[in-house]
Amino acid sequence: MKIMRAIQAIFAVSVLVGTLAVGARADTWNKTTIFTFDQRVEIPGQILPAGTYQFKLLDSVVNRNVVQIFNADGSRLITTVLSINDSRVKPLGKAVIMFAERPANAPPAVKSWFYPGEKGGQEFVYPKARAVLLAQETHEAIPAVAAEPAAVEELKSEPIVAETPQKTEVEVAEAFPTPAPSTETLAPVLPKTGSPVPLIALLGVLSVSFAFTLKRLLS
Repeated sequence: MKIMRAIQAIFAVSVLVGTLAVGARADTWNKTTIFTFDQRVEIPGQILPAGTYQFKLLDSVVNRNVVQIFNADGSRLITTVLSINDSRVKPLGKAVIMFAERPANAPPAVKSWFYPGEKGGQEFVYPKARAVLLAQETHEAIPAVAAEPAAVEELKSEPIVAETPQKTEVEVAEAFPTPAPSTETLAPVLPKTGSPVPLIALLGVLSVSFAFTLKRLLS
């Protein structure tokens, strides 16, 4: 009987520890980042007025290249866009938005988004017709999709190509062998991320309590 009670105690503590570990990662899972723009900016499919917005990765284990943009408090979804992987040589401690260079009288077009401390980021994919024009304006390749799917599931399976300044369509791997240089803007507001310190302390307390309980059950 004592052995069975000990096994049950082990199982209960294991479940609790596992739950706490998942909770500690939850804050960074969708890479929520808050950006404030002091002027209009272009994103795939529309122009965002000056203001504050939340950028998040869609909560998906399978596909991590779908970005959702919300209003300032996250209560309203503005749009969902497709992206491809981008990378930096050196990560920064702050969130970064990279803009494609455009004429002075045009709103800057969002190129890539990087979460604080990470080399990998998300480069936005534009609708084909707009990507063709942006490629000519920016003199660099722009990732594109042939259509604007109405549903997220359709978005995930949409084939991506790259439109070049020469008005040709090429494979993404051919157009983006290395990250292209762009203008960087640091985010004035950083995302809230979970600290592992409280979790480590709590696990230590749980370990001591568990050892004491196990000793009493087996004595």
